[in-house]
Amino acid sequence: MLGTARTATRLPAQDLDRARAFYAGTLGLEAAEERPGGLLYRMPGGGEFALFASSGAPSGTHTQMAFEVDDIEVVAAGLRDRGVVLEVDGITEVEGNYPSKGTGERAIWFRDSEGNLLGVGEIVP
Repeated sequence: MLGTARTATRLPAQDLDRARAFYAGTLGLEAAEERPGGLLYRMPGGGEFALFASSGAPSGTHTQMAFEVDDIEVVAAGLRDRGVVLEVDGITEVEGNYPSKGTGERAIWFRDSEGNLLGVGEIVP
């Protein structure tokens, strides 16, 4: 039934203007489309996500969206330079992975302006 469907992440934002400023100023991402109450981001490497206006708060107890990068050291340093506080001090080595994705992952986590927990990972071959 859903075998040919595409997936897309949706993240709540209590203040859409504040979220837009964070994603643009801190992460360097600009919305590809906008509608009342929502911002759609398309990633050059594939995938998309949307921020939507919501009075509800994210749980923030698990990774709500993750980015896969080639050099986590560069990304971690860039985030820190922009004032982002990482949830775990330093880069975490995560053992095990899906066989097609390597043997593990090096990862960091941080929160966006709305409290959503975001992850960044670098595949370990």
